[in-house]
Amino acid sequence: MKLNELTRAGRSPALPLTLVLPAGELRMLQWLRVLPGQRYVGRAEWQGRIVLAKLLVGAKAERHFQRERHGARLLAEQGMSTPALLSEGFETGLGGWLLFDFLVGAESLEQAWRAVEHEPPLSDLQQTVLGEALGAIAQLHARGLWQDDLHLDNLLRHDGHLFIIDGGGIQAQTPGQPLARDKVLANLGVFFAQLPAGLEPYIEELLVHYILVNGEHALPLEALLREIAGVRRWRLRDYLGKLGRDCSLFSVRRSLSELRIVRRSEATVLESLLDAPDMALESGRAMKRGGSASVALIETAGRPLVIKRYNIKGLGHWLRRCWRPSRAWHSWVEGNRLSFLGIATPRPLAMLERRWLGLRQRSYLITEYSGGEDIIARFQPYLAGSPPESELRALDQLFAALRRERISHGDLKGTNLLWDQGCWTLIDLDAAQQHRSEAGFSRAYTRDRARFLRNWPADSALHRLLAERIPKDSLEPDA
Repeated sequence: MKLNELTRAGRSPALPLTLVLPAGELRMLQWLRVLPGQRYVGRAEWQGRIVLAKLLVGAKAERHFQRERHGARLLAEQGMSTPALLSEGFETGLGGWLLFDFLVGAESLEQAWRAVEHEPPLSDLQQTVLGEALGAIAQLHARGLWQDDLHLDNLLRHDGHLFIIDGGGIQAQTPGQPLARDKVLANLGVFFAQLPAGLEPYIEELLVHYILVNGEHALPLEALLREIAGVRRWRLRDYLGKLGRDCSLFSVRRSLSELRIVRRSEATVLESLLDAPDMALESGRAMKRGGSASVALIETAGRPLVIKRYNIKGLGHWLRRCWRPSRAWHSWVEGNRLSFLGIATPRPLAMLERRWLGLRQRSYLITEYSGGEDIIARFQPYLAGSPPESELRALDQLFAALRRERISHGDLKGTNLLWDQGCWTLIDLDAAQQHRSEAGFSRAYTRDRARFLRNWPADSALHRLLAERIPKDSLEPDA
């Protein structure tokens, strides 16, 4: 195959695939990242060695090629640890290619972070991962460079060294001279905004790792926190905007008869389920058989999942619902919002709306399964005493996160709060909402808190303990 033929190869060209380049034959073995018709990145074999191949095609190929090459050269010229560029070239009408040394066995700091992210905030292992990242960022800044697509996946551990990858995101102010303070703050804002918001109280402590490598500027904490808040708002808007759009994260089919959205990584596994959701629901283990919704635990490819069908109870109900966003859509959005913000909830995998001439009928939501114990059962032995402190702290953290993000649940009965993998997990997000105003959230928070406390007798020691522990007001400082 010639390089330019990739423009018509779609999202998953069949492998192995041999491409004929002026630099020699390139045998693609694995796709790592694909932007259909534009960018194909993968592990390949070239001249008897394994390489990382970046292949750029389509109308934007030359611009993307120049940016990738320029960034890779900047990293090398400024002495950064980065994979060697072995071959590169661009031909009009064909496309561009860059072949890098492949770091066999490398681990990204994103992978390292995933292994420790559920530990208590800023544990020793978490600090090790983030300290490495901040040291690498400080090295870039000290040499007048920054990574505008800054995230932990672009930092690789290999043979005791940390490598910076993805030259396409490398920018320079004055190479060789320290980056200006405003650009440092902006870039650090991008980095910290991607970390759990619960780490915010530890940012000043984490900055020590940066300053030890690059102490060129004083870094005012308030200014950095403003940068972080701005980036967080932008990232959330950007992510939510993708939930109903066909993109690298989600596969979307939209017609007069249905709206089908599924995580692209799950599309193949869930296709047959989404083709016949009622059959799956009826064959699964019933968890709820209500008039407004039916829920079942099912198994797909050896994996437990939950399917929830939002029912239409009659003509009048349909007339009220058919023109509005479905409850499945609302739960899909809120589940993804909570997951993005680091608030535990079963991961939403897919949603489906059945439609008639574009008007909504039944809708379905598929999520991962949380097998945790609900808080009523979990706390039952402690009605006259106190639950374990670790579980109370996790409850404090949950309410703190909801208050920080101005999110109300809308139905905090005990069966909607599960203890799973060391944290409290929220389910049943039909009424969940992120509020724009403090006044609106304050009213909703008061209702949520009252509903939560009604799970236990008002005269019990447990009720009194939780009432003291959970802030009464949305603006009250956490204990």
